[in-house]
Amino acid sequence: MKIRILWVGKTKEQYLIEGIDRYLKLLGHMAQVSVIDIKEEKGKPRGPALTAEGGRLLKQTRSYTLLNEKGREFTSVEFAGYLGKKVNFDFVVGGPYGVSEEIMEKAADTISLSRMTFTHEMVRLVFLEQLYRAMTIIKGMEYHH
Repeated sequence: MKIRILWVGKTKEQYLIEGIDRYLKLLGHMAQVSVIDIKEEKGKPRGPALTAEGGRLLKQTRSYTLLNEKGREFTSVEFAGYLGKKVNFDFVVGGPYGVSEEIMEKAADTISLSRMTFTHEMVRLVFLEQLYRAMTIIKGMEYHH
């Protein structure tokens, strides 16, 4: 399985960087997972920033699943089933302002980790843990109880 995760901006908090690195390492034994950092627009109003970031995202992918609080929710087992339906996935995580309307409209699918709002940096770690959990479910490993 090949999974690309495109997220806007760099992760700044060291504890999140360490967690992200841990789950990327664990996932490396189960799938080809890569992260693509999309340059974050700083110092611009929200609308122009989202448009510029959206343009950069669309240069990297045409078919993607967007992570958004308004998306479809899964249990961990359901998410594993979702992943089992394809061999290639691109997931998009927005930046501090979220994503543009164009990115929302062009998404092949939209999923949510929770109806609650998380920081864009925190979502990265939570999503990678859920991705790891789903992969252990698919592979029949003992992690998910």
